[in-house]
Amino acid sequence: MRLARAWLALAAVLAAGPALALAYPERPVTLVVPFAAGGPTDTLARLVAAAMGADLGQQVTVENVGGAGGTLGAGRVAKAAPDGYTLLFTTSPRRPAAACTRSCPTIRSPGSPRLGSWPTCR
Repeated sequence: MRLARAWLALAAVLAAGPALALAYPERPVTLVVPFAAGGPTDTLARLVAAAMGADLGQQVTVENVGGAGGTLGAGRVAKAAPDGYTLLFTTSPRRPAAACTRSCPTIRSPGSPRLGSWPTCR
């Protein structure tokens, strides 16, 4: 009896799979580059946006929001609706991470020499 229920549940999930998959994207996607236009990150983002647009069948626009070492662009993405239509394209993951938290002091990794610092969020 349990095995029959398990097979029935599996068949229901497999049959409903295509119905559960929503058509993404239904509208244009924005790729935010947290650096000025014309730089290497912007150039790469435009190449990726063209390929994404072809694969998704939807327009992917590149929006440059430069300033504060990438923090302004990351902050714009962090404040956007969490629906997957505003994406961050960056080459510097440490700096923009500070925009995504309320307080993010920068400290050294334990036991490491002072060559660089890592943001740790509390």
